[in-house]
Amino acid sequence: MPDLSVLANISEILGGVAILAGGIFAVIQLNEFREQRRQAAAVELVRSFSEPAHANAVNLLQELPDGASAELLRSKGREYERAATMIAITYETMGVLVFRRMASFAMVRELTGGLTVVMWRKLGVWVNTVRQEQGHRSFAEWFQWLADRLARESAEKEAHPAHEKYADWRPRD
Repeated sequence: MPDLSVLANISEILGGVAILAGGIFAVIQLNEFREQRRQAAAVELVRSFSEPAHANAVNLLQELPDGASAELLRSKGREYERAATMIAITYETMGVLVFRRMASFAMVRELTGGLTVVMWRKLGVWVNTVRQEQGHRSFAEWFQWLADRLARESAEKEAHPAHEKYADWRPRD
């Protein structure tokens, strides 16, 4: 019959191995959960860009000059300010998701990097006017934050747009 101290040592080792295995399993599960959350955020972002209202807002605002004043935007009609508000809220949400690492910066850059920068160039003066009028310095703060980060990255993307950079891409089927 084996010595009780040997059995106790083996039990301790097995207990430690079980705890270690449980810890490894927990880390793997946590990583899978984070990936699912990132994928869900990506799907939600794609969905928001698929909405006709978003496309209509972009179409309206693209005709504005860069640095359009609030006065110019408002003179074009109420639908222009509604479009500007919608775009600001959409990119505001996206900025928070990137900052909180719920959506990856790389995915957002690929999905909407150039458009975010263009919309900020057109709406930045309007945003600052709204901030002053409402005494609300944080209005569209994450929109501005995201546009600033994407503008820093845009030179690389512009030098190598996806249709050129991935011209040899093939599906894995």
